This record gives sequence, C-alpha cells and structure tokens, in this order.
Amino acid sequence: MNFPAAAFSIATIAPLRSVAFQSAPRRSFFSHSYSHRIRDHFPTIPLATQSQLSAPCGTLSSVYASSTSHLQSNGKNTMTTNTSSGSSYWNRETSQPTSEFSAPVTRPARILALSDPNDAYNSPLYDGPLPSGSKLLAIGSALSSFDRPDIHSQKPNVLFVSHPQAREPLVEVLQAFPSIEWVHTRSAGIDFIASEGLAKSTVELTNAKGVFSSTLAEYCMMACAYFAKDLPRLMRQKGESKWEQYPILEIRGATLGVLGYGDIGRASAKLAKAYGMRVLGVKRKVAEDEYCDKMYGMDGLEEVVAESDYVLVSLPLTERTRGMISKEVLGHCKPSAVVINVGRGPIIDEDALIEALQNGTIKGAALDVMTVEPLPKESPLWKLSNVLLSPHNMDMTLTFMRESTEFFVNENLPRFMREMELLNPVDKVAGY
Repeated sequence: MNFPAAAFSIATIAPLRSVAFQSAPRRSFFSHSYSHRIRDHFPTIPLATQSQLSAPCGTLSSVYASSTSHLQSNGKNTMTTNTSSGSSYWNRETSQPTSEFSAPVTRPARILALSDPNDAYNSPLYDGPLPSGSKLLAIGSALSSFDRPDIHSQKPNVLFVSHPQAREPLVEVLQAFPSIEWVHTRSAGIDFIASEGLAKSTVELTNAKGVFSSTLAEYCMMACAYFAKDLPRLMRQKGESKWEQYPILEIRGATLGVLGYGDIGRASAKLAKAYGMRVLGVKRKVAEDEYCDKMYGMDGLEEVVAESDYVLVSLPLTERTRGMISKEVLGHCKPSAVVINVGRGPIIDEDALIEALQNGTIKGAALDVMTVEPLPKESPLWKLSNVLLSPHNMDMTLTFMRESTEFFVNENLPRFMREMELLNPVDKVAGY
C-alpha cells in the first residue's frame, strides 16, 4: 500500500522545468530555507529528524544506504545489489550488496518524469547526480510538458511516473513517444495508472514493490495487538484514572490469514511467525514459503477466512479483486475475527463490512485504506468503536517515497543502461 503522491509538498521548489544534465555535481535539495519550511509543515518533528530531512541528497535514507552502495569508480557509476533467493524483486529488508555494475553502458537512458516538479521526494532524480549515461530531459504532469521538438529529437526511452493523476497522460505520452521502452512507477500498486492503453503497449513496466512492506507488516501486528489486548479499554481506563484488571488474548497460537501473499503479505507473515502465530496464505500462484504454514490458491479464500483469527487483506486492486471480500466471504469469518486491510479500499465491499461490524459477524476491523479517501465524515466507520482507522499513512515514513525514487535511480536505472534484467517487473494485464 502506498500513495503515488508525495506525503507533503514543500513550498515551490522550481517552476515546471526542462532539464538536461549528465552526472551533475551533487547539491543539497533541502537547503537552509527548506529546513525551516519543513519545520513549518511538521512543528512537532524532533530536531534530529528535521536535520535528517535537511541533509544533502544521498544521506537521508539510512535503510536504503545500508543495502546498496553507489560508488564513483573510473568515472562510472557502480552499485552492488543482490535480491533474496535470486528473485527478480527488490526487498528493503533482505536485498543485500553482492555484485558491482561493472559492465559498460550499452543503452544511454533519456528520461521523462510524469511527476509534480515540486515533489520533494523526487530530488534524487531531479537534482542528481544520475548514473553516468543518463539524462533527465523534462518533468511535467501532462503531455504538453514534453511535446516539444527539442524533446522529441532526443527520443526519450524511459518514463518515471509518480503523479497521482497519471492514467490518461501516461497513455498519451506513450503514444507521442514510441521510443519509450520502460515505464517505472514510484508506487507499489499500479491501479492509479492501469488502463487498456498501458496493457496493450510494448513497454516494460516496473514498480516499487518491496520498499513499503516492512512498515505495513508492523502495522499488521500492531492491529492484532490493538484488539488482542483491548487497547481502547486501556485508554478509557487511563482517562478515567480507573484501575481495573481484565483478561486479554494471546497473539501466540492465533491464526493469521493472508489474502494476497505478495511482498507485504510475506513481510507480515514473517513478523507473525516471530510472535508464534500460525499463518495461512492465499495467492494466485501457489508456492511454498518458509513463513507460511499452508498456502492456498484463490479458490481457497473462504476456507482461509473461516480458519483465521486475523484476516489480512493485502491484495492488489484489479478488476478481479474489486469487491472480492464480499458479504458472503465475510459471512465465513469467525465472530471473533478481525479484518485488517492494507491493500486497497475497494477490495472489500465496504457496506457489507460495516454491516458485519454492526451486527457482530466479525469482532473488528483495522483499516488503513477505504473505498473513498479521504473517508467521508458521514461514514459510519468513524463512530464504530470496533474499528481502528488510519488515514492511509501506515507506510508513510519520513523517507518512504524518497527511498522509492532512490531505488529507481540507484538500482533499476543502471540495469536498464546495461540491458540487464530489471527488478520488480509488473504484469500490465494482470495489474501486479
């Protein structure tokens, strides 16, 4: 789960601009004045954290820096990377440096960014330095930003996408620039760009899978504990200065059903096993996994739901999964079950969920995503005491989107230029 848009926008950094540089000198994106603006936006952020945000490019993301090394050697960018178990997917927890990009550049990268020019999280791309052999040609949110003779003459071959309203402009850009070979989206989900035009195109598509999973896994376990230990009661009693003991539930021994055993689901299963939970998984292509006690195909969804104490929804949003967690599926849940949604809101029939929460079909729900966002003030979900709500921000660390842009610049871009296999390939038709 993640927003394609930035979590916050710093005051105007630059007007819509066209840039062309190659391995430009590094400069601090967050200057002294920008650090003051960060404090204006986030007055409660500790000073140490504010100084991290004001650091020069490349020093902000300690997690990413620990798992990749971007070195200057003989005028060429080299980086060491390894994905877990030889997988073609990136994971910020398990991907470790093992080999250098020592091969020569055989395909220079000419990049268009379908993005907000003022998006602070894209500074690794906007301000560089980019790997030797790559250029950022232009930044904009519509075809009109790129449809100029000087851009056409350079035949751009890479399109970076982070604008939240990119679906139609993306298709228009692909039609106007048939030279584009690769599209990379800064988010993990591609529902905001999915279209028939994209599906029919010949471009290779990659995403930011693996960048956001660990924080959502932490949220999953927090949601389990929220209901198992009855945190609302603890807070009420504290507010009333009331000392009253009550029995709580163990998480150990409980069953977590993971609907959509992808990167987020697997990261959640890993933490669940550390807690001593039993894990059941559901995924399109059944395969054994060390953190899953039993894996089912999509036809086993209702069976998994019926056995689970906690049901984690981490499916991608596609036409097939829209409304998949229906009234009928919810009816298979235990009355003591808790539904946790970190995928996309429309995967669950929200009216059916509200009814299930009101009539006791399920115990509760923890929702980081909703069908309509922001959640309308008139939604019954706001007033249901058995619902934990968060505003689609449980993967929103201070550096989450910047790390995603760094993955594009430092990880996949050097691969593209050497005609190597790209990480995080996406099936444009399936939608994930």
